[in-house]
Amino acid sequence: MEEWSHCPVMLDECIEGLAIKPDGIYIDGTLGRAGHSREIAKRLTTGRLICIDRDQAALDAAQTRLADWMNRVTLVHNNFTAIPEVLDELGIDKVDGVLLDLGVSSPQLDDPSRGFSYMHDAPLDMRMDQTQLLTARTVVNDWAERDLSWIFSKYGEERYASRVASAICRRRESQPIETTLELVDIIRSAMPAAALREKQHPAKRVFQAIRIAVNDELSACSDVVASVIPRLKKDGRLCIITFHSLEDRLVKNGYQEEARGCTCPPEFPVCVCGKTPNIKLSPKKPIVPSAEELKRNPRARSAKLRIAVKLK
Repeated sequence: MEEWSHCPVMLDECIEGLAIKPDGIYIDGTLGRAGHSREIAKRLTTGRLICIDRDQAALDAAQTRLADWMNRVTLVHNNFTAIPEVLDELGIDKVDGVLLDLGVSSPQLDDPSRGFSYMHDAPLDMRMDQTQLLTARTVVNDWAERDLSWIFSKYGEERYASRVASAICRRRESQPIETTLELVDIIRSAMPAAALREKQHPAKRVFQAIRIAVNDELSACSDVVASVIPRLKKDGRLCIITFHSLEDRLVKNGYQEEARGCTCPPEFPVCVCGKTPNIKLSPKKPIVPSAEELKRNPRARSAKLRIAVKLK
C-alpha cells in the first residue's frame, strides 16, 4: 500500500523529543502524509492529537491513514501559524507538545499537478493551500524583474538571480510562461555552462524561492516560536524540522531569544530586568538524519531537528 511507503523525517528522534504522555495533548502542525501523526496517536490513550494542515488533500487522506485512532484525533484546516487561534477555538489553554515539519510533503512533490517539482511538466501552481489566490504562475508572469531577482537571491540563495529574472522577463514579453518545464528551460538558458555541470539541478534554488514566496513560508518561520512557546505546559516540547538554511536560521534565532535570561548590560552588578529563560534547548545542537535514514530517504539530507523544552 502507498501509505506504508512514506518516510517521515527523523521519526524516532521526533517521538523521543516529544516525550509523549499517554494522556497528553499534542499538535502536529504540519500533518502532511500523517507519518508523524500516526506514531503520536498510537502512543495516546486518553490524550488528544490535533492535526493541522493548510492542504485539504492532506486532511482528507488522514481520514484513512489515521482511521484506527480517530477517536483521539482532531483535524483542522489551517496554517500552523494559527496554532494559538486553533487552541482558543477548541477551548484548550496549553498543550504538552508541538511538532512542525516545515518541508514540502511528499504527496505535494510527487503529484505533478501541484507544480512543485522541476522534474515533471505541470501548470505553475506551488500552492500548499489550494484555496489561496496567489500561484507560481502569477509570481513568474506578473512580478517585476527586481522583485524576482530579490526572491531568487534572498529565498533561493541563487548566484545568478539577476540573470534568471532577466531571462524570465524577456520570455514573458512574447507569451505567458505556463508550465514548470517551460520555466526550467528558461532557467537553464540563463545559467553559465559551469553552473549547468554542477551536481545540483539548475532549477532547484529558483523553484525553492518561488515556492517560499507563494506560500509566505519565511514569515511563518519567524513568528511561530514566539507564538507557540506560551501555549506549552511546563516541560512541554516544541520540535521543529527545517530543510534549508533560511528556515533553520529563523527557528534557531527564535529559540535563542526564548532561551535568553537576563538582558541587563554587563556592567550592572545585579540583574534588574528580572528576565528568565522560557525554554532550554535539548540538545543544544540540531539533530540531523542518520546515515541509515539517508539511505532510505535521500530527501531528508538537508533536514535539521531542533527541540526546545518549556521551563515554566
